[in-house]
Amino acid sequence: MSRVYNFSAGPAVLPEEVLKEAAQEMLDYRGSGMSVMEMSHRSAAFAQIIQEAEADLRELMQIPKHYKVLFLQGGASQQFAMIPMNLMKNKVADYIVTGQWAKKAWQEAQKYGTANKIASSEDKTFSYIPDCSDLPISPDADYVYICENNTIYGTKFKTLPNTKGKTLVADVSSCFLSEPVDVEKYGVIFGGVQKNVGPAGMVVAIIREDLITEDVLPQTPTMLQYKTHADAGSLYNTPNSYCIYICGKVFKWLKARGGLAAMKEYNEEKARILYDFLDESRMFKGTVERESRSLMNVPFVTGDDALDARFVKEATAAGFVNLKGHRTVGGMRASIYNAMPIEGVKALVAFMKKYEEENR
Repeated sequence: MSRVYNFSAGPAVLPEEVLKEAAQEMLDYRGSGMSVMEMSHRSAAFAQIIQEAEADLRELMQIPKHYKVLFLQGGASQQFAMIPMNLMKNKVADYIVTGQWAKKAWQEAQKYGTANKIASSEDKTFSYIPDCSDLPISPDADYVYICENNTIYGTKFKTLPNTKGKTLVADVSSCFLSEPVDVEKYGVIFGGVQKNVGPAGMVVAIIREDLITEDVLPQTPTMLQYKTHADAGSLYNTPNSYCIYICGKVFKWLKARGGLAAMKEYNEEKARILYDFLDESRMFKGTVERESRSLMNVPFVTGDDALDARFVKEATAAGFVNLKGHRTVGGMRASIYNAMPIEGVKALVAFMKKYEEENR
């Protein structure tokens, strides 16, 4: 069977070149006589893999020296607890709730202190990003938290919130490495890698060094302290070594394609093709306010549940898979991450045009 166009929100499409290279090295990594899956994380070969991965990520994102890069297990969802455990010195934090994952993070933080919901877009099913230019930031807030790109609802912060000097913490899981980032605007940036960077099972956390201290909430487990992992170079315990290896290959793939500025241009072009069609279509409609649209996740509907269901079924049969919307919102969603080729987006739009003509 030939490769399908995979529009899954995560685990998601990976670059074919990376998959082919990993396949060639599956049984024998560079003459070691074994797979990276079988390799000790304390070996010289793996030390080179993790060090190169970090160096390439630092280069791609222009990460300053006073930020640590951590490769952690537990996914982005574990960060919902780790962040308050490590950062809530005053037991106060402000949350901007623009989707299900930001809401879950806000709910988790309530276990550790006062988590204030200072803005939300829940009133319109998270279909927009609220104005965050002048929010009621708490004077004693330890940080302000956002989910920068909302995978389920297809929204994206185009302007970061005015935190009035407070530390910004951002979950960037579904827009990670899709465009250039000014790392110094954040105290913590973290992202589950299974959407835009690698296979499932790991989160990359980029943390300003002054936020990594022994002063954590009482009874915080050793494994949930940033200092534990920062001091050990992400090797305190056995890391997700194969995931780090694949992510490292994706970082090299991104560098070869011209880096994050080039990826942003490419992603904007892909998104424009799909959004232009949705804006012109008499059947399909995007569900997000124009100025809040994500480049990565594009939700859309016909307005008829039966037509939606038939579209997903026929699209799947035609090789456009994982287009069904998240169970909480229904409809359809096309996730067009870095590794989705522009040909895939063009082919999807052609299929949508045909479906519209046949079902008008």
